Amino acid sequence: MSQDSAPPAAPASSPSAETSRESLRRQLIELHAEVIAQAAQRLEPFRACYPGGAYSASARNLAHYLALRRFDLRPLQDALAEIGISSLGRCEAHVLPTLNQVIGLLGGAVPADTVADIPPGPQAGQALLAEHTRRIFGAGAARRYTRIMVTLPAEGAEDYALIRELLAGGMNCARINCAHDGPEVWERLARNVRRAQAETGIECRILMDLTGTKLRTDPVEQIPAVVHLRTRRDRYGRTLAPAAVLLCADGSGIPADAAGHYRFSIATDLCDALRDGDRLSFRDTRGKPRAINVLARDEAGCWRGECWDNAYLSDETVLQLERTGDGLDYRHIGEPHRFTRHPSEDVEIRLRRDDRLLLSTASAPGRPAASGARGPEPAVIGCSHPHVLTRLAPGQPVWFDDGKIGGVVEAVDAGGALVRITHARPTGARLRADKGINFPGADLGLSGLTAEDRACLDSVCRIADMVGFSFVETLDDMEELIGELTRRGALQLGIIAKIETRRAVMNLPELILGAIGRCPFGVMIARGDLAVELGGERMSEIQEEILWLCEAAHTPAIWATQVLETLTQKGAMNRAEFTDAAMSARAECVMLNKGLYVLQSVHALDDILARLQQHQYKKFSRYRALHW
Repeated sequence: MSQDSAPPAAPASSPSAETSRESLRRQLIELHAEVIAQAAQRLEPFRACYPGGAYSASARNLAHYLALRRFDLRPLQDALAEIGISSLGRCEAHVLPTLNQVIGLLGGAVPADTVADIPPGPQAGQALLAEHTRRIFGAGAARRYTRIMVTLPAEGAEDYALIRELLAGGMNCARINCAHDGPEVWERLARNVRRAQAETGIECRILMDLTGTKLRTDPVEQIPAVVHLRTRRDRYGRTLAPAAVLLCADGSGIPADAAGHYRFSIATDLCDALRDGDRLSFRDTRGKPRAINVLARDEAGCWRGECWDNAYLSDETVLQLERTGDGLDYRHIGEPHRFTRHPSEDVEIRLRRDDRLLLSTASAPGRPAASGARGPEPAVIGCSHPHVLTRLAPGQPVWFDDGKIGGVVEAVDAGGALVRITHARPTGARLRADKGINFPGADLGLSGLTAEDRACLDSVCRIADMVGFSFVETLDDMEELIGELTRRGALQLGIIAKIETRRAVMNLPELILGAIGRCPFGVMIARGDLAVELGGERMSEIQEEILWLCEAAHTPAIWATQVLETLTQKGAMNRAEFTDAAMSARAECVMLNKGLYVLQSVHALDDILARLQQHQYKKFSRYRALHW
C-alpha cells in the first residue's frame, strides 16, 4: 500500500542522465542483493504454511516484489529508459529474472554470492498466473482471457432459462450471495447452473459469498405511515385512471395478483358488510372529502375498489360505509370505522453537518434528535455488533450508508459512541435501518467468521467450487476459514479473499503468503466498501496496487462492484462505466451485480473484454496493427 511519506531511494546514489552503464550495473547488483535479503526475512514467518517448508515460486516472487517496491525506483528507471533498457516497469510476475536480464544487458553477470533460487522467467510467470486462474475459475472463454462473474438473482432458482441464457451469453462464474435467501434457494440455483453447464458444454464455476461481519444500523422507531393514493393523470392534470385499492379483512392473506394496489386491512364485520356499488367515504389528512368506490369481492375474500381523487390517509382516517337506497343518493350504513392495521414507516433520522448522533449499545429502536430538559438530545441508532463501539476512540472516522454520511467519534462510554456529523448533503441526509457502518482502520476485535457463516459453510462445501470470505482482515481470520474447511474435508475449495477494509489492504501480503501454499486462492477487489474505507481519491490508486500484488503472487484478481451498473439496473448506457469496464480487463475476472438487464450487461462486457485483450495484458500495451 502506498505511503504518504517518501520511501527510501534505491541503493547507491541516484543516477542522472550522464551516469555510466557500469555505475548503473553496480546499483542494480546492490539492489538485487537487497531484494534477496529482505525477501528471505519476509518469507520466514510463513514457512509452516508451505508443505515441507518449501516456498512456492509464487511466494518467492511476491516476497521479491515487496522487497523491490520498498525502494523509490523512479530515478533508476529514468536512467535505464534513457539508454534504451527496460525500466523495470513490468516485472511484477518475474522480479529476479528481470533484474538479472537488465544487469546482463549492462554488460555484466550477477555475482555468485547474490544468486538465489530464482523463480521462473517472464513467460513462466505468466503461465503460473494462467494456471492458477484455471484452477480457480475453470477454462474460461475461448475469445477472452478475463472471466465474467454474475451475481445470480433468486428468480434464477425457478427460471432455468435465465441461467442458461447467462451462461450462453458469456458467464463463466455464478455468484450466490449467502446474505440473501437460504439453503433451498441456493441449492436450486446451483442445480440450474450445473444443468445449464451440462447441456451447453460451457464450464461455469460457482462462488458462494459468506456474509461476514458487516456492521449495520439497527431498526428505528416505527410510526403510522401516511399513504398517498395517487391517480394517473395526463399532462393537463386530467384523471386518466383511478388509484386501485384492495381492502382485506384483518388477518387474511393478500391475493397473489395484488400488485399495483394500495392495500389496507379493515375489520371483519366491515368487510362482510360491504356490497358491490358501496363506497367508503372519508376526509383525508387535509380535510378534503374523498371516497373509495367498492367494485367486487375476489376469490380471496378481499374487496377491490378505486379512488378517483388523490388522497392522503393515516391511521386517524375515519371510514364511513355508504350505500344507495331507492334513489341515487348515498346514505350512511352502520358506525364509522378505522383501518385495523395501517401501514407503518420508519421515523426520519435526518442528519446535517455538526449534528450529533449516538451509536448506542442499547437494543432500543433508533430515534431522531429531540429537545430534552438539559438541551438538545442527539439522534440515536443502534449497531448490529454493539460491543465493538466500546473499542472505538475519539477521533475515529465513521461512515454510514456507503459513504453518504460521515462523522468522527467525539466520546465513548458504556452507552455507546457519540459521533459528530462532518459529511452530509446540504439539505441533510436520511439515515435508515440496515445501512452499512464503516470504521476505517479500526481494530474492532471481530471474529473472521460469524456463527451464520459457519452454518452456511455446510451448504457451501456441498454446492460451491469457491467460497468468498467477506471482511477478512488478518491471517488469523484466514486460519479460521482454512480450519473450518479442513474439518469438513473441503480444502480443495478455492478461497476468495474479499478486500473490503483498510486493515485488509494493509495486511494483504500476509493474507496471500499465508494462503497460497495451502489452497486455491484468489483476491476480490470489493470496491464498494473499500472506497468508503479509503476515500474515492485513494481508491483509484489502491485498486492498481492490489492488481500488482496479485500479479506478483501469480494470484487471480476479481474486479468487483458497480461494473456496468447503470446498464444492469436501468438498461441505459453510462459512458464512464464503459471506461471502467475496459480497465477491468487487467483482472482475471470481472463481477457483475444482479439486475433486470444483467443479460445485456453480460453481452456488453463479453465484447469489451474480447476487444481489450487485443490491446492490453496487465500493464503491457500490445501493439496490434491500427487501421487509420
